[in-house]
Amino acid sequence: MSRSLPTPGSLARRLLPFRRFRSMQAEALPAFAVPASAIEALQDPAAFRQTLLAQIAQARRRIVIVALYLQDDDAGREVLDALYAARAARPELKVEIYVDWHRARRGLIGKGHSHGNAAMYREYASRLGDGVAIRGVPVQTRELFGVLHLKGFVIDDTVLYSGASLNDVYLAKHHRYRLDRYHLIRDRALADSMAGFVETYLRCSDAVCRLDQSTLPATRDLQGAIHRLRQRLQQARYEAPRVTLKDGEVAVTPLVGFGRSDNALNDTLLSLLRSARERVVIFTPYFNLPRPVRAVLGQLLRRGCRIDIMVGDKTANDFYLPPGQPFTRIGLLPYLYESNLRRFARTHQSHVERGQLNLWLWRHGDNSYHLKGLFVDEEIAVLTGNNLNPRAWALDLENGLLLRDPSHQLVAQHQAEWDALRRHATRLSDYHALESPRAYPAEVRRLLRRLSRVRLDRLLNRLL
Repeated sequence: MSRSLPTPGSLARRLLPFRRFRSMQAEALPAFAVPASAIEALQDPAAFRQTLLAQIAQARRRIVIVALYLQDDDAGREVLDALYAARAARPELKVEIYVDWHRARRGLIGKGHSHGNAAMYREYASRLGDGVAIRGVPVQTRELFGVLHLKGFVIDDTVLYSGASLNDVYLAKHHRYRLDRYHLIRDRALADSMAGFVETYLRCSDAVCRLDQSTLPATRDLQGAIHRLRQRLQQARYEAPRVTLKDGEVAVTPLVGFGRSDNALNDTLLSLLRSARERVVIFTPYFNLPRPVRAVLGQLLRRGCRIDIMVGDKTANDFYLPPGQPFTRIGLLPYLYESNLRRFARTHQSHVERGQLNLWLWRHGDNSYHLKGLFVDEEIAVLTGNNLNPRAWALDLENGLLLRDPSHQLVAQHQAEWDALRRHATRLSDYHALESPRAYPAEVRRLLRRLSRVRLDRLLNRLL
């Protein structure tokens, strides 16, 4: 019997309410002691692209790139060209790229049939050799139920961390950009830990196959291997010591999260939020917060904590379809997220009016917004690719870096990042400031009514 489709019971277990989380104190977590001077926030996608290409050109020992995808477009080819050039100049250089198995083998959503980015990988390998190994990671047998959402580029002793993938818009190759957060951390021990995780849990798995080879196995033939990979990932952890910080040092803890239970990243994020004393700043591209996060935010508001949440305007969503373009069902998503935000703002309208809850909508021309992460008080920052939505919370393989800064060495850097982001953001004064669903395009209104009637909108929010 085929096991390509999950059973109703297994699907229900993935989507049912979450269990209680384990309390985790940031001070007790293993961490690397990193000089604050070795942590740098990059300003924009152009700086991210320039830094990535410069780091690749300077690499001497290793390049390990983990991203959701490396796109077959100008920016993706520019990165591949740079990787092959670095390998040709230094044959001893180890170059490995890990991307999601499913995403690499299909075309773009809403576009025609395609062999996906894997076709480009094979073309490069046939032309330039196999010096750049590109591997596909199948977190689940179907993309709908989980993808590789791990982030981080290890280049020699440096970690370049961002929630961005690699394509024209993420790297601002042409006129448009998709804004994310970008941090450069120079620390050999941290780089060793992140590269070691990839080696231990991904490279050594028989489910993880080369995508740059002429013959690829069918996903159905990998089902047993994928099951074994999932079991290992549910127990996976980064190796990190326990340290005592010296003056000028920041504790950096790499965290991984996979699955609904015993998820260290989820547990830590909730614990950090619960421990907030005065202020929390949250970045998420799609307003679709997991229920445990919404519950903690309600507790913080009742305690008097100030909360700032920055999301993208619906027009800054990856899937927004401007007026005049043919409508497809994927274009419903920005309106679904805005409806979630409207309900949240209406529920907490009194806190919005008092300035205790500040909801920021980011919009800059026809560019898009993809930021994730947290600031908690003046001591904690979280860099992550986690979208803070139910899918990230239960289905995808996620990671993040927790920065604990008790001596406030990074406060000015964080404030500069926050100030720069607010230049293109507007604070909602009232939930009525959001477009009324009655003003949505007719096709959007029809689909939202149909979903709400059978409560499928709730299921979509868990899967998206």
